[in-house]
Amino acid sequence: MITERFSAQLLTGEPARSAEAVTRRLLAVQAQDPRGARLAIRARSAGLTAADVDRALTADRSLLVTWLNRGTLHLVAAQDYWWLHALLAPRLVTANARRLAQEGVPPADADKAVAVIEESLAAEGPLTRPQLRDRLAAAGVRTEGQALVHELLLASLRCGVVRGPMAGAQHAFVLARDWLGAPPPFDRDAALAQLARRFLAGHGPASDRDLAKWAGLPVGDARRGLSAIGGQLAQRDDGLVDLAAERRGAGVPPARLLGAFDPLLHGWVSREPILGPHRGIVTVNGLFRPFALVGGRAVATWGLAGGTVTMDWLDEVPGPAQAALAADEADIRRFLGLP
Repeated sequence: MITERFSAQLLTGEPARSAEAVTRRLLAVQAQDPRGARLAIRARSAGLTAADVDRALTADRSLLVTWLNRGTLHLVAAQDYWWLHALLAPRLVTANARRLAQEGVPPADADKAVAVIEESLAAEGPLTRPQLRDRLAAAGVRTEGQALVHELLLASLRCGVVRGPMAGAQHAFVLARDWLGAPPPFDRDAALAQLARRFLAGHGPASDRDLAKWAGLPVGDARRGLSAIGGQLAQRDDGLVDLAAERRGAGVPPARLLGAFDPLLHGWVSREPILGPHRGIVTVNGLFRPFALVGGRAVATWGLAGGTVTMDWLDEVPGPAQAALAADEADIRRFLGLP
C-alpha cells in the first residue's frame, strides 16, 4: 500500500517536468509555508527551480494559492480553482466568522474589510499583504493580530481573492475573476466526482475517510464522490480503493529531503507508515517539520538557516544513505538558487 502511494505522489517513477504537472497530480499542495510548497514541487520533478514555480504563479498564471482544504492555504492549478473554491469554500464560513469575532472584528467591520479589499484590488491590483493592510487601516478597519489574515480569508470566500503573482519576494493578491476570467457553471455532484477521482490519482490507494480528512468535507460527501466514480474503482483486499486504470509502481523513493508540510504527510488518516514512532515531526501546534526520508520512513528532521542545512537524526542512517541525502541537499541549493 505505501509503495503505491509513493508512486501516486510522484516520489517514485518518472518525475514531472513542470510545476503545474506536479500540482495537477496532487490536486492541492499545502502552501502556508511558501518554501515548503516549492520544495514539494522539487521532490517530484526534475530540472526545475523555485523560479519556475514563481513563473507559473506570475507570468503563466497557471498556478495560484488560496484557502481551500480544511481552511488552509493550498497551491492549486488555475484550471482547478473555480470548482474547488465552489465546493470547499462554504465549509469555511462559520469558522472564519468565529475567528473574526475573536480578533475583535464585528460583522459590520468584516463586511467593510471585504469591500475595501475588493475595491482596492479591482482598481489597483495586484497588491501585497502590507499594501492591503495599509488600505484597511486607512479605512478604519482593525488589522492587528490575526485580524488581517481572517479578513483576507473572508474576501477569498466571498469574492474570490487569491494569491496570484509574485511581487518581488512577496506574494500579491488579485481578484480571481480578473486574473483567471469568469467562473464556469458549477455542478456540486460533478465536483464531488472529480474530487474523488483526482484525489485518488495523487493519493491512492485510500479510503473514504482519507478523502474526507484531506478535503475537509463530511465523510458522506466523500462517499458520494467515490460512489459517482464507482465504475472506475478497483476494490482492494485491505478495504482501500484506487483507480482501476492506474498502474502504480513499487519500491521506495531514494533518500530524499522533504520540505515543511510535505504532501506525503497529508491525505490519509494515519501517518504511521511514514513517521513510525517519530510523532514530533508534526508538532502540537500543527507545524509539519521538514524531514529526511530513507527507505520510505522518516529518519531525521532538517532545517535551512543562513544557507546551511542542519540535520537532527532520529534513527541511525547508514553511510550510503547519508551520502545520498548530502547530494539531495546540493539539489535543494540548486533549486533555491543558493550558493
